[in-house]
Amino acid sequence: MTQSRALFTPFVVLALVGSLGACASKVPGRIDKAETPTEHFPLTAKEQPHEIALAVHANGVSQTQANALSNFVDDWQAAGRGIISIQAPVGGADPAMAGRMGDFVTDALIAIGVDQSAIQLLGYDAQGSAVAPIRVSYQALEAVVAPCGLKWGNLSSSATNQVQQNFGCAVTANMAAQIANPADILAPQGLTPVDAARRQLVVDKYRKGELTSSAKDDQAQGVVSNAVK
Repeated sequence: MTQSRALFTPFVVLALVGSLGACASKVPGRIDKAETPTEHFPLTAKEQPHEIALAVHANGVSQTQANALSNFVDDWQAAGRGIISIQAPVGGADPAMAGRMGDFVTDALIAIGVDQSAIQLLGYDAQGSAVAPIRVSYQALEAVVAPCGLKWGNLSSSATNQVQQNFGCAVTANMAAQIANPADILAPQGLTPVDAARRQLVVDKYRKGELTSSAKDDQAQGVVSNAVK
């Protein structure tokens, strides 16, 4: 019996080690790392085209089109500028008129305040269309989040402690809608120059033993108005 026990002991040890290894292996459907909302649905910033289409007019840019171009330029300036592309239709009903309209739009943009070096005039295939418009566009960063909330699983099924498939959807979607400058997603903004005069004033007061804080504003006392008492 002693010899038999010594013979089979290594096999028993190997079997136990194998079973422990199986327990340590990855179980399908189990989350090995807890994900935050922004890890489950990462928020990114990508360049997207911003475009308006203007009908071709023989008399040039209409007042309505001029207003649309003015709003377009405001958005372009807020987005960090860049190149504005004017695409005139080629191969349409009246290529000459379309070309003149492209020049009219260029002049309108310059009149609004766009530098001519930021404007490029291109053509695109109108494929014979008689109503092909002038396309005015620029590329700008836009906050992008992966599509989510399209379908839902069983939220009560949590035996594997798995993150539900839409976890973080609302968080990142709201962030994408509220971020004013999508470039902040990629990198923080640079620091503005320090106010050297204010810093020197505070240092001088500190050396003299005076208060370094700003004067107290009576409107910032937090006192409840008599009108609601």
